[in-house]
Amino acid sequence: MGGGCGSAVVTGVAVALPAISYSQEEYALLEGNDAKQRLIDRIAACSGISRRHVAVSPLLDDVKHWSTAARMCRYQEEALPLCKDAVASALTETCTDPADVGLICVTSSTGYAAPGLDTRLARDVGMPSTVQRLLVGHMGCLAALPALAACANFVRTQKRSAVLVNAELSSLHLQPPPWDSSQQLVNALFGDAVTATVIQPELPTGVGHGLKIIDVVAQTDTEHEDYMSLTVGDHGFRMGLSPRVPEVLERHLPTMVGDLLSRHSISLTDVDWWAVHPGGPRILDATESSLGLPPEALAASRHVLQEHGNCASAGLPLVVEELQHRSPLAPEQYGLALAFGPGLTLYAVLLLGV
Repeated sequence: MGGGCGSAVVTGVAVALPAISYSQEEYALLEGNDAKQRLIDRIAACSGISRRHVAVSPLLDDVKHWSTAARMCRYQEEALPLCKDAVASALTETCTDPADVGLICVTSSTGYAAPGLDTRLARDVGMPSTVQRLLVGHMGCLAALPALAACANFVRTQKRSAVLVNAELSSLHLQPPPWDSSQQLVNALFGDAVTATVIQPELPTGVGHGLKIIDVVAQTDTEHEDYMSLTVGDHGFRMGLSPRVPEVLERHLPTMVGDLLSRHSISLTDVDWWAVHPGGPRILDATESSLGLPPEALAASRHVLQEHGNCASAGLPLVVEELQHRSPLAPEQYGLALAFGPGLTLYAVLLLGV
């Protein structure tokens, strides 16, 4: 990975969730006949999700008929306080003075404005007016990793701290009916969350565990680019997700991961810690089976899916936070983070415990 000879270490991750939450059972999205209701019940039952948080609930607001402009306005209103909570917690957790932050990177595929979250967030949490800004938009669920790579390169070269914010409010993009089976799957999967990740040149005194970013790889299969999509329409952003995505992952994961590990003269058995984007139960099953992982390897990913649903680019940081809470990566042990998104693109980041 480029960017000079310095180090970049993830020193902390903080999470902020919308106050509204619902169970899969009580969140009946479908309107219409009993046959449609049976379909959504089957999809929900197989989703691996028990509860999701949402910034806007269609049980309270008729969001499915809002214009894109109305959704973008609501995004700014809902996302900013959540971002401020997550960033403040992450800075406190990592003993980081906001005045010392050199880069703020905001990642989202669910809301945009300029000026937007990056400038307002930096101002409100006390970052300097000279802080550099980066917005990573419309890369979908995988965006957490290319954004992390960009922050890591900044930290290595500038020897200053960076903060990565993943702010995803998918509840704002419920589409107007009628819904086909693909849209029903999207309706049943996505939840809202904001995460803040601090990346620093070294682990600060008093912070117990960190994740040194060692290397990053990507693989894009343009032949199957239509299997995942995120398009802008008159009623928000429409997400498309093919049930054949797991097949593509199974085809590419062993080679991509094997090549990454071989560059560092290690193998799958040397990886002790797995952070895999919780895109859905079949995504996790495909990752587990194609790499020959034991069931416990993806326990944190399955837990995050169960408690939060698929939170787009915030999903992987949620898994990292869960893993570092329940079983922190020990010094000199290897970990691997994996995420997938439109392209059809796979990303992997090799980590080392510090």
